Amino acid sequence: MTRTEAVMNAVRAQVANRSLEPGDRLQSVRRYARTMGVSPSTVVEAYDRLVAEGVLRARRGSGFYVTSADLPPLALTERGPPRERDVDPFWVSRQSLDSPATVLKPGCGWLPADWMPNEAIRKGLRSLARGAGAVLSDYGTTRGALGLRRVLLGRFTSEGITATTDQIMLTGSGTQAIDLVCRLLLRPGDTVVIDDPCYFNFQALLRAHQIRMVGVPFTPTGPDLSAFERALADEKPRLYITNSALHNPTGATLSPQAAHRVLSAAAAHGLTIVEDDIFADFEATPSPRLAVLDGLSRVIRIGSFSKTLSASLRCGYIAASREWIEALVDLQVATSFGGPSPVATELVAGVLAGGSYRKHMDALRRRLANARQDAITRLAPLGIHPWVIPRDGYYLWCRLPDGLDSAVIARRCVEHDVLLAPGNAFSVSLSAASFLRFNVAQMSDGRVFPVLERAMNQSAAGRRNGVPAPLPGHQPG
Repeated sequence: MTRTEAVMNAVRAQVANRSLEPGDRLQSVRRYARTMGVSPSTVVEAYDRLVAEGVLRARRGSGFYVTSADLPPLALTERGPPRERDVDPFWVSRQSLDSPATVLKPGCGWLPADWMPNEAIRKGLRSLARGAGAVLSDYGTTRGALGLRRVLLGRFTSEGITATTDQIMLTGSGTQAIDLVCRLLLRPGDTVVIDDPCYFNFQALLRAHQIRMVGVPFTPTGPDLSAFERALADEKPRLYITNSALHNPTGATLSPQAAHRVLSAAAAHGLTIVEDDIFADFEATPSPRLAVLDGLSRVIRIGSFSKTLSASLRCGYIAASREWIEALVDLQVATSFGGPSPVATELVAGVLAGGSYRKHMDALRRRLANARQDAITRLAPLGIHPWVIPRDGYYLWCRLPDGLDSAVIARRCVEHDVLLAPGNAFSVSLSAASFLRFNVAQMSDGRVFPVLERAMNQSAAGRRNGVPAPLPGHQPG
């Protein structure tokens, strides 16, 4: 495949997944050339050929636009040509969730079961089994268990957020929390700004809502601020969805300066921010939080407990202004008839309030620090290096050597029962082909590295034998 064809496929994929809608103007030739790592003449040829196909139309002196021809109904699994299916967010999720226990999962997004506080959960289950029958059999209240909301309120107060329990509602998961916010604040065709790269299920959920996504390059200290401000001015988005702490997938952390500029730009353009704080407890020393600086005025905080306690206990939360919470409660009643399971919420509240949770997190941070250094050391001889060294957490966002395509590597590895997370699953612009996200907690099995090395060698050999090289990967920031 030539570079021109690769650019064409990237544009087609953006049209197919609705990140480019009919009537939208494409990036300028020079800007898209920088994004894709090709020459401007390559982009000109690709755009011209897409005009000939009827995908784009050219306006003299204005640029290139997506045609207004009717598009087929959105298919969630559709993402351009079949060859791109291996970098689709749904592919990564399905492989992670459905693969048997024999498959090694350095590309998944959770900790191994034996790293979790299972004894504390067993103790909590025994206590619930002896308690009131209503917890075991009744619906959840519309805002969720008051006990857990009080625990969360105490944590917010310690951060400096002034709030009340009626500004917090519990949800069935962190994903459901974002879904409810999207249902409340967005309509099909609205624009949302996301980081590029970002957590791949943000994209999957927004596609399900038929939302137009605009990616802003992410840097080691937060979003590229100039690009962020231009996106707000040019695209008029309704929301910005992000991780501030231990960003997924990069592991980077928002700086104080970036946090203040993001909030200033949001205020100037009437933008609402959804801050996913799911990795908060992995930080030994808290980094800046948009919700703390904003006071839950323009920022909606969401989170869950699947990363630190148990993914089996489906429980998330939303913290926001009272007006938004009231409307979100009604939406949750309409879609779920009440809050999350009382069994889950009472169990989570009990573990969080107990002394064992703090000890669990202290031990987990130490264990992850060792696993992170071990993974970095073992990846280095393969020519794989982190884009940034995270201060905490369990993700490493790593660049492959020699422009190798992470989707090709992932496809080869999964054939040998090693699941990876290729970069373009996280990139709305499909410009992170030379990156992989690694979960350091899932890399202790010695089989991971030989399989990865063999896949890289096979891919490199294919390139030397005349297979066209993939486009250079996106370099955030």
